Amino acid sequence: MQNGSIPNENTKKIYLIRHGETLWTLAGRHTGFTDIPLTEKGKKQAEKLKNALLGISFDIVLTSPLQRARETCNLAGLTKQAEVCDDLREWNYGKYEGLTSEEIAKIDPKWSLFSYGAPNGESLDNILQRADKILEKIIETSGNVAIFSSGHISRALIARWLHLPVQEGRFFYISPASISILGFEHNGPVILGLNQLCHLS
Repeated sequence: MQNGSIPNENTKKIYLIRHGETLWTLAGRHTGFTDIPLTEKGKKQAEKLKNALLGISFDIVLTSPLQRARETCNLAGLTKQAEVCDDLREWNYGKYEGLTSEEIAKIDPKWSLFSYGAPNGESLDNILQRADKILEKIIETSGNVAIFSSGHISRALIARWLHLPVQEGRFFYISPASISILGFEHNGPVILGLNQLCHLS
């Protein structure tokens, strides 16, 4: 991400919202481009996001084109303002799509997404380019931004917001229907909130 002049940098916030539960997130399966809906619990989680985001004014609302993110955005009450952003699709896991971490470990015990990327899928450089395109898009706005997407691409966004390599996304965990908030302190990018779940209780 390019450094530059950032308007209202002390007040602007980026809300990263992961989609609600799906059958594959429940089972721990890597869900990349596979387009599956929310579970009933996932829908209820998404509905609870509405109250958590109530009263916050957003200049831009972006959502992944995948239905789990779009459905979460809709149930959170922000569909009318939302713009579909293809770069917000989850990581393409290639040959590991639909597999659990335990199943992948039997194939390659040393594999880690944030270390090697996805075989026959997207590389770390692919994700870096996508993440930077998203951040360049939102950095131009002066107000708050809401982003509805998936876990691994959101973790990459956090890393790039902090001017870190994509690999450092491995240090940030994001649960279904969680809210993470990025912002500024003393003109520098910071994490204001990570994996917030209090709205689900």
